Amino acid sequence: MILILDVENTVTNKDGKKHLDPFEPGNTLVMVGVLPVGGEHEIITFDHSQVQPTENGRNRVQEWLDKTTMLVGHNISHDLLWLWESGFKYDGPVFDTMLAEYVLQRGQNASLDLGSVAERYECEYKKQDTLHAYFKQGYSTRDIPHDELSDYLRHDLLATEGIFQKIQSRLSSVSDEGLRPTIELTNEVTVVLARMYQNGFKVDQSKLEHVRTEFETEKAELERSINEYVRTLMGDTPINLNSPEQLSWVVFSRKPIDKNRWAAAITPYMTDQDFKLAVKQHFTTLYKTKAVQCPTCKGKGSFFKEKKDGGLFKKATKCTQCNGTGFEYHPTREVAGLKFTPPNEKWASANGFGTSKGNLEILERVAAGKGMQEASEFLGKLRRLSALDSYLTNFVDGISAFVKPDGMLHVRLNQHITATGRFSGSNPNLQNMPRGSTFPVKKVFISKWEGGYVSEWDFAQLEFRVAGILSDDEQIKKEVKEGFDVHSYTAKIITEAGQPTTRQVAKMHTFAPLYGASGYGRTPAEAAYYSHFMEKYQGISKWHNTLAKQAVNYGYISTPSGREFAFPDTKRKRDGSVTNFTQIKNYPVQSFATADIVPLVLIEVHESLTAAGLQSGVVNSVHDSVVIDVHPDEKDKVKGIMDSINGKVNLLVENRFGVKTDVPIIMEGGIGKTWLDQEDWI
Repeated sequence: MILILDVENTVTNKDGKKHLDPFEPGNTLVMVGVLPVGGEHEIITFDHSQVQPTENGRNRVQEWLDKTTMLVGHNISHDLLWLWESGFKYDGPVFDTMLAEYVLQRGQNASLDLGSVAERYECEYKKQDTLHAYFKQGYSTRDIPHDELSDYLRHDLLATEGIFQKIQSRLSSVSDEGLRPTIELTNEVTVVLARMYQNGFKVDQSKLEHVRTEFETEKAELERSINEYVRTLMGDTPINLNSPEQLSWVVFSRKPIDKNRWAAAITPYMTDQDFKLAVKQHFTTLYKTKAVQCPTCKGKGSFFKEKKDGGLFKKATKCTQCNGTGFEYHPTREVAGLKFTPPNEKWASANGFGTSKGNLEILERVAAGKGMQEASEFLGKLRRLSALDSYLTNFVDGISAFVKPDGMLHVRLNQHITATGRFSGSNPNLQNMPRGSTFPVKKVFISKWEGGYVSEWDFAQLEFRVAGILSDDEQIKKEVKEGFDVHSYTAKIITEAGQPTTRQVAKMHTFAPLYGASGYGRTPAEAAYYSHFMEKYQGISKWHNTLAKQAVNYGYISTPSGREFAFPDTKRKRDGSVTNFTQIKNYPVQSFATADIVPLVLIEVHESLTAAGLQSGVVNSVHDSVVIDVHPDEKDKVKGIMDSINGKVNLLVENRFGVKTDVPIIMEGGIGKTWLDQEDWI
């Protein structure tokens, strides 16, 4: 029996964050709705303020689950968690209509909420306007009138059933049947991610506060140093570096004469010459200033107006002469700022020019290449300050907000956010952790067992090896099999081109050409390496051209797993290149590596640990890694299982996707008392 299922549960709002999970104290299961495909629905009540729980309700739900051969839901992992944590048992296959629709979108962006998908498939759906009105009035789910809540749940079941049937019909068609294997893998890993979410990852909250202090201390010192240098760049002009507009002044030494006219002047795909002309017409150069006390308010920023009788008003009036600052800023003859020139219209923003992390990184390289040491260091500090803000907000505060009273953070990974299918995270998003083994936040994660361990298994150069497999590049095959140090080679090429560098610094360039990362911001030596890369790996170059032709001729590209990406607007440009070329190069490698191979191995790890009856379990996956919480009594067993899986990754990939993998795919394991403090597990 194929069963459509949906749950209704209470939601906790805490510190501005919504907690929908069953691990939050006070959250309860309100209702479970079930609908056998082609049959009649049933609503089972568990916790509602107006009615008694359904008699024998627990047995009714379990009876439905026991008869189920496939469980269907829209975002089924949410329903699975609530079922498992409420004591129900189900370990059969699932089908997630939301994720299936995501795969069918082929990398295009369309809303995946139940109402939007139902509307696209012309399925019955009841808009939740009234339901949302109750929530705005402060109602809990359990306090919404029972009849209304039941009716909404019934319509959700019917909508999900209709979507499921429409999707099944699509997957039987010639145009979409090739996506069935990808949807099957997606549904399989959904169950594993739900189990991982259920396991939770233990957080040492005292260490978390220590990390907070470290970040805040470094941030304060950076702000002092940065602001001091800004004064040398801008004179006495007050600058708020949290303002993208004012940061643009500092970096580009100019500001729009009229922001509205500037915004109207910028058009997509304008020529570089037209862009330069627009900048000349719409910007004024900034000069360093010298502050002089305002003569009107005498430096106070306000003054008291005089009444007709000669007395003064009690309330001070803001000085318009100095705009309340107490000073007038007189320009000198010295140009302010770093004097960078934006290269093209893509750098334009409503306030002037973009100062994103990526832009600052490019300008930092430009400064280094031109010997502008102070500017390069300043831009590096700006990027670090931005990173610290992100670390404090997204990681330290994020972990604090979502860790439960028992110290467990239940890591949530999503499969439907990124264009390529790789995982993204939420509450908080640990997927945004910097790569490498030194990120301090990792030390706050420990085993939930006394004396336990945390073990992380990373794939070695996964995307580079996948590129070798997909492109059939003989040079990559040779280098991987011989253990060639590609990063040292990168450093050698850049150094010989006139820019001495180290292996560690060169690592950021080694694989970048795989994704078309080139152009403005590369030094001549770095550009020489990028050209050398494509000459060295000719299989990659030929494969990129094949992908481009496929995108132009057919409007899509595909991977060996059957996953497809639509590029309906791709066109050949006058110079022979194609539009969307960066994505065309990037998507196949990233998706096959991290949306197909990593999930496939994640499933194998989870199922192997479960089959062995171990308490140890998967607690996270970041980038191309698998993280396991290891019970102290199971260390050797976990090592044996991981060694076995590590020796057959290529076979797993070949059997699942039918692709020849004559480049070895391996993982490198580490183990330690925290996620940060890892030693090689040999």
